[in-house]
Amino acid sequence: MKSKIKRAGQAALLTAALAARANAADTSAAESWLDNTISPVGNPIYFEDPKMTSEVRPIYMYHFLPDTFHFSSGKVPLGGQVQVMALQLRYAVTDRLGIIASKDGYIQFQPKHTLAHQYGWADLAAGLKYAVIKSEEHQFILTPGFTLTVPTGSRDVYQGEGSGIWNIFASAEKGFDDLHVTVNTGFLIPNNFSENTAQLHYSAQVDYYVCQYFIPFAVANGYTILSNGNRNELPVPLDTEGYDLINFGSTDAQGTTQFTIGGGARSRIVKNVDVGVAYEFGVGNSIGIFQSRLTADLIWRF
Repeated sequence: MKSKIKRAGQAALLTAALAARANAADTSAAESWLDNTISPVGNPIYFEDPKMTSEVRPIYMYHFLPDTFHFSSGKVPLGGQVQVMALQLRYAVTDRLGIIASKDGYIQFQPKHTLAHQYGWADLAAGLKYAVIKSEEHQFILTPGFTLTVPTGSRDVYQGEGSGIWNIFASAEKGFDDLHVTVNTGFLIPNNFSENTAQLHYSAQVDYYVCQYFIPFAVANGYTILSNGNRNELPVPLDTEGYDLINFGSTDAQGTTQFTIGGGARSRIVKNVDVGVAYEFGVGNSIGIFQSRLTADLIWRF
């Protein structure tokens, strides 16, 4: 009798173990590698996430201006900061097609020297993106897309100029289990080349999923100016541009490259809410107005 009970108990344990293993395998198979990836924090206007999401994303940027602003024929004292409060929106029409509204917000331009304080609204930008490759097996996604910036903003904060700028881009991400590499590149093509400069932009981010509450990353962003404008936004010839936020239409910037590097982390507070922070600083000889920048955001997905 005892032997039968023992054998029955062993069989029950074995059955339970096999059921638990099968359930774990099913759960693992159902979970996408994309679930543990994060959206970029730095360069939020142009560094687009390749995956499709429906989300609301408030963003705050505190941009430190350099103490001395160098331009083609000299230098002037500057200092101070630019503060930006914005709200991005995204909607996943399908798991491959997404609508994006990537630029808007309110700008507070607050230099210490030379230029006056100015306040006003940013231009608006929106567009579409489509994942042409989405492979669970290879942990890879490739998403081209476009946005159009419409000059609706205030000229007091160097917005509202030109006839619009197209951003034709591609974003990609490759997963190596908990390590992810995200890249983006694109062309900024103005409708009026005398009012705005054409640019090549490129970004890269490497992140590691430690746990849902701590996902650190390193990021790098660059802009190469492809053409000169003919708009004297400032009373001096400019040989740099305004990175992601401003297109000065600089008259002497063609061929220059502006580069930033930095790092930060995201935290997934709950399944559908992320918060992120990034700190970037300009490197090289052509930092222009980019001394450094602190960016913070919150993403609510629905």
